[in-house]
Amino acid sequence: MPNYRDRRVAQEILKEVNDILRKRVRDPRVQNVNITDVRVTGDLQQATIFYSLLSDKASDKQKAQDGLDKAKGLIRRELGQALSIYKTPELLFELDESVEYGSKIDQMIRDLNKE
Repeated sequence: MPNYRDRRVAQEILKEVNDILRKRVRDPRVQNVNITDVRVTGDLQQATIFYSLLSDKASDKQKAQDGLDKAKGLIRRELGQALSIYKTPELLFELDESVEYGSKIDQMIRDLNKE
């Protein structure tokens, strides 16, 4: 169960990473990336950053993942300067499947209502 500090650090990371992606990362592969959630471990050593894309293509998803992995060092360095914690967490980027899943459920409900 995350405590108050974990949630606060996760929210700050979410805000800062969004800002870094918009202003500092020039890689065109991450232009359509939206950060949806951040989860940090209890010791704040690792942060899992969930992202979504506007595109449904598998190739775009792979390109975005590659772009985020390449920019991980820059993002972590900028994050370390912005946050006031002892050690900057190790960053892991994961595709957020919940947006796609929600869209699929919504489409199924629409199809059910048509019948």
